[in-house]
Amino acid sequence: MPSTLFRGKVAIVTGAGQGIGFEICRQLAFQGASVLLNDIDEALTAEAAVKIKTETGNCIALHGDAGDVKFIQQMVDTAINEFGKLDIVIANAGITLFADFFEYTPDSFYKVMQLNLGGSFFLAQAAARQMKTQQTGGSILFMSSVVGHQAHKNLAAYAITKAGLEMLAKNLVIELSPYSITVNAIAPGATLTERTLHDKDYEATWKRITPLGKPATTKDIADAALFMVSDNAKHITGQSLVIDGGWTSVSPSPY
Repeated sequence: MPSTLFRGKVAIVTGAGQGIGFEICRQLAFQGASVLLNDIDEALTAEAAVKIKTETGNCIALHGDAGDVKFIQQMVDTAINEFGKLDIVIANAGITLFADFFEYTPDSFYKVMQLNLGGSFFLAQAAARQMKTQQTGGSILFMSSVVGHQAHKNLAAYAITKAGLEMLAKNLVIELSPYSITVNAIAPGATLTERTLHDKDYEATWKRITPLGKPATTKDIADAALFMVSDNAKHITGQSLVIDGGWTSVSPSPY
């Protein structure tokens, strides 16, 4: 039976055509929220939104680049035009470009920075402006990673963005608390998604080196995300929650 925890709430989730972002949208809609689902892939975006509408609840699709400032404002405007307000924003869109530090190119570096950091920063800014105008508070959630806590080979640029998002969540407490807007981050560890399962050794490797004996499912991460943007967490702000089955406590390398 569907929960009503998010009944009447309006949410934007970026990078949600599949994987963690999709499951977050699915769970928000299942629990009563109206959701704007974004992804850069037009067909994937449309398919994901239709699936959620068919299965669980109210969801609209808007494809586009979540690292583009003009498109970010379009997402906020669309949510307002379609649903009348904005309560929750989850900046899930991001890219991971693996490469050796000595060979990492400026093009790859700035692509990662623009989407992971810039997209999250300016989505939070646009959303917070709207929430401030509404005067009803709101919740902003950034998607960090365990690599923002623990070094991981060939992910220096990506790790910068994830650690940076956690600092952004802390810093924005000063700016947003007067308007009853909470801002937090979650840091997933190894998670079974369409992308990671392309690696035939992924699940077995992370079962072996994760203290709880398995990688996360997308629902494991979605459950944590929904808690952080729910009224059950309304006195939590500026925090980062690691969801990794204990991996960062011991941190064995997957290599």
